[in-house]
Amino acid sequence: MKRNKITLAGVGLLSASALVLVGCAGSNNSGDEGEAVEGDASAIITVNGSEPQNPLIPTNTNEVGGGKILDAMFAGLIGYAADGAVFNDVAEEITVEDPQNLTVKIREGLTFTDGEEVTADNFIKAWNYGALASNEQLSSYFFEDIEGFSYDADSELTGLEEVDEYTFTIALNKPASDFAQRLGYSAYYPLPDVAFDDIEAFGENPIGNGPYMLEGEGAWQHDVGINLVSNPDYEGPRTPANGGLDIKFYASQDSAYADLLAGELDVLDAIPDSAFETFESDLGDRAVNQPAAIFQSFTIPERLEHFGGEEGVLRRQAISMSINREEITDVIFQGTRTPASDFTSPVIDGWSDSLEGAEVLAYDPEKAKELWAEADAISPWSGEFQIGYNADGGHQAWVDATVNSIKNTLGIEASGAPYPTFAELRGEVTERTIQSAFRTGWQADYPGLYNFLGPLYATNAGSNDGDYSNPEFDKLLSEGISATDAEEANGLFQKAQEVLLQDLPATPLWYSNVVGGYGETVDNVEFGWNSVPLFEQITKVS
Repeated sequence: MKRNKITLAGVGLLSASALVLVGCAGSNNSGDEGEAVEGDASAIITVNGSEPQNPLIPTNTNEVGGGKILDAMFAGLIGYAADGAVFNDVAEEITVEDPQNLTVKIREGLTFTDGEEVTADNFIKAWNYGALASNEQLSSYFFEDIEGFSYDADSELTGLEEVDEYTFTIALNKPASDFAQRLGYSAYYPLPDVAFDDIEAFGENPIGNGPYMLEGEGAWQHDVGINLVSNPDYEGPRTPANGGLDIKFYASQDSAYADLLAGELDVLDAIPDSAFETFESDLGDRAVNQPAAIFQSFTIPERLEHFGGEEGVLRRQAISMSINREEITDVIFQGTRTPASDFTSPVIDGWSDSLEGAEVLAYDPEKAKELWAEADAISPWSGEFQIGYNADGGHQAWVDATVNSIKNTLGIEASGAPYPTFAELRGEVTERTIQSAFRTGWQADYPGLYNFLGPLYATNAGSNDGDYSNPEFDKLLSEGISATDAEEANGLFQKAQEVLLQDLPATPLWYSNVVGGYGETVDNVEFGWNSVPLFEQITKVS
């Protein structure tokens, strides 16, 4: 087999002189080339999921339900192994000339499931579509660093240049030392030419180039599930060891867990909190409880009454210090969560638990009351504090515990505000019509500190749900991503977080383990660094 190469320094920052040989077309991503995988290669694996917020367009999907499906149906230039290590997929080679210039060579002979060959042009067109201001794509922020990008006008990404049918260059408008590491994220997937004939229709019936494809017409039943089958023409490191995926959309995690125990579901990546105390004894060695790059928070937009300016900062800090994170993670989550001390994740290189200002995340009722009183001196509090959440995601218990902690500490009315589905909650968040605080969080797109900071809190970032903007934070973020030395970069990202700890554009709560399990019907189940099972490795027990 021909071995691919990528000029990346493992999972850290990039170096033009570093060369890592990874991946092999046609091999399974479990690590050992040619390793035999037992089981029925035609069997369908049933897994849990959730109804995507939007049609399945890679540049307009920034939530887990849709992302899980897109990652199965598409192949990017690179991918991420279970431990977050980078491997090549569509790319044959990515050469990082310096932190502002890259050359990408893709493998020849790869196709979309409609037979169209994957070429450099498919990436260039897709990225330009995602970047155009008039297309209003949720992930347009991921193209911000490419020359020609504009938030205000339909400007072509002049930094993308086709060299030949299988090679293109990327010129960045500023140094971004981890840019190549980002290229496995769904925003950077290629699109076939047919997508641009009717992009909305394409989103309902996407044509990808990855390990799986839609089973056929009607494969996506909204609010019910989506059926994928293995793509026989996929040639890459994620070749499925099964015949496909039936992704079931559940209204509650309790229902999903009941199906797992009953043998009606093969793999579950979200155990309900009602089963935290028993799932390990229920499932035995089929229970999964391991650290993952997941961060939980809630966001209070500055546009809400009482949360703008100095008053808003004081109230955010008071609310944060009113929350007994230790008690909630112990009682509600039974040790499957860890109280947060920053805005990232302990599984990411550069994480720190000793940031200046992190005391704002500690439970301190007296200080919380003091800060609340200072805010009242600016403008007396009125109304009720609420946290919006999706009822189909198993969040009620922790939201209720959190608002009760706030209520009991500050002596104000506080409650949860449930939305029936994730899509409904995200719809109001995206449209900026939600009139309360709301549940937020982050499941990393790639294993780097910047990914937890830039997309969520940089000015104009696509997932900046609270519309936060602070020039000092932006400056430190820019300096960090421009640094080619990993230690220097991580130090700047830590300083940037110290700005966040003052402003609290989101209120960090805890780091999540991936807490899941699988049935006796399957084998070779492995959960990745970002909590998502490596579906292509799973086999049905014969």
